[in-house]
Amino acid sequence: MIMDVPFYDADSMKIVWHGNYIKYLEVARCDLLSKIGYTYLDMMDEGIAYPVATMELKYIKPAKFGQKLRIVSEITEYEPALYIKYEIFDNETGEKLFKAKSMQMCIDAKTGESIYSAPKKFIEKLEEYA
Repeated sequence: MIMDVPFYDADSMKIVWHGNYIKYLEVARCDLLSKIGYTYLDMMDEGIAYPVATMELKYIKPAKFGQKLRIVSEITEYEPALYIKYEIFDNETGEKLFKAKSMQMCIDAKTGESIYSAPKKFIEKLEEYA
């Protein structure tokens, strides 16, 4: 996924505020799920949710206003939880700026109770995508 760093994400020194990287990860995660064919809307239709339980972030070099970023995201595991790794690169130079991992638990949307297996439809879409 390619994105431009917007003006409103940067401080007066044109540096992206650290908290905005989490927003970029969410955009990349939604893009990945869309490519797989199983979005948050599909999850809601099945009565489940995948809230973020943990995140691990590593800032390597700051992104700046106007910079084109390439965000690579990949599902590394989906049971008993959804693990995704992310890397953000400068799109022109290929230099790595940031990396992260997230872990999301599948839960019953009504009760909030954990579900330790991925929905069948999600597994089917992951297998088709691979």
